[in-house]
Amino acid sequence: MLTLPFAIVLIALYLALLIGVAEFWNRSRPHHGEFTRKMVHIGSGQVLLLAWWLQIPGWVIVIAGILAAGIALLSYYVPILPSLESVGRRSFGTFFYAISISLLAGFFFPRGQPEFAALGLLIMAWGDGLAALIGQRFGRHPYQLGGIRKSWEGSLTMLVISVGITGLVLGPLWDWQSMIVGIAVMIALVATVLEMFAKIGVDNLTVPLGSAFLAWALTNLWL
Repeated sequence: MLTLPFAIVLIALYLALLIGVAEFWNRSRPHHGEFTRKMVHIGSGQVLLLAWWLQIPGWVIVIAGILAAGIALLSYYVPILPSLESVGRRSFGTFFYAISISLLAGFFFPRGQPEFAALGLLIMAWGDGLAALIGQRFGRHPYQLGGIRKSWEGSLTMLVISVGITGLVLGPLWDWQSMIVGIAVMIALVATVLEMFAKIGVDNLTVPLGSAFLAWALTNLWL
């Protein structure tokens, strides 16, 4: 078993490498800002999964998330990390993302249920990240909600990815019970609806929290 300092160093190195690659990509390909943001978005979404596997205490993650939220706010006003704020739109998505990590870790890790925290963040990372990239590249059927432009191709991607992630996280823990399918579909539907309302990046808060707490409630009710 890894010691706590070594486990923390491993995750810190992973994030440093991720941001370093993103910054290099952003500088060498300045016209691919959205891809760079989603690279960091998806990559950093593995943090709680890694913390779960490495058995890092929740309080460590909470502190790290709060620090990251502070850096995100500062970066919003001062271009510390251009790869995170390079798409020419006003969004607090990175700040909400960091707050989500702290809230999820603070609630689920002390209860010995880190799988729900990991699930919520993974749905946000992979579902929203791939939905944006696929929607922009292949979206041929747009729709609009309150000034927010989306595509049905992107929303379908969010739905499918959310079902898959829920099944992969919860299935092995509950011996692939048949109810996992129903739970996965319900979580995916809610996550997809929440992702549709992405004003100022608030979906980076609502999607992971909504997915995680719904999964927690449904598994307590049905499994």
